[in-house]
Amino acid sequence: MKTDECLDLLAMLIGTATINAPEKTPLYQSAEAVLVMTRAYESDGRTFFKSGDPVNALASAWYGSGWLHFGITYGFLGMRLPAGCPFLNPCESLPASFAEKLEEKTRRYQRLLDTARASVECAGEPATASNGFSEKVLFIAALYAAQGARCLRNEVYEDALACFSYGHGWLDAGVTSGLFLITDHHDLFTV
Repeated sequence: MKTDECLDLLAMLIGTATINAPEKTPLYQSAEAVLVMTRAYESDGRTFFKSGDPVNALASAWYGSGWLHFGITYGFLGMRLPAGCPFLNPCESLPASFAEKLEEKTRRYQRLLDTARASVECAGEPATASNGFSEKVLFIAALYAAQGARCLRNEVYEDALACFSYGHGWLDAGVTSGLFLITDHHDLFTV
């Protein structure tokens, strides 16, 4: 998927989103936070894209997508989703002039996601629904960390960066929504 198409899709989905909680409740506030962060990453992605920085545009688009998909899956947000999953297609190849920056950022984001995953623990009691969802978020972050590592080994840096960004977006949204306690590296999260 082209980065600008990903950003367009993200903007369209944000535009159709509704919050599934009564106003002035903690759930509403958490849903608002998810939308605010998704909008911020979509906006940052566009700024990077327009300024000729496709590496950071790619990372922002996928990070924002992770936040948005967290919000949908957790039930904070309702929206009309397009048929099929547009994220199943590989990312577009970036120009060779960005190869060094892309590789450096991809390897750094792998380390950041791995560190972030090791820096949280589920906040809920084991038998609660929130703990079950926390474990799902950890599973998704681990799944995208593993997929990103496979892409990295195959030197498909664009897809690897997308995976690491997306997985970290999920985890960051989970922390912001109160599903996790931060045990270390507080600076890796937006709370």
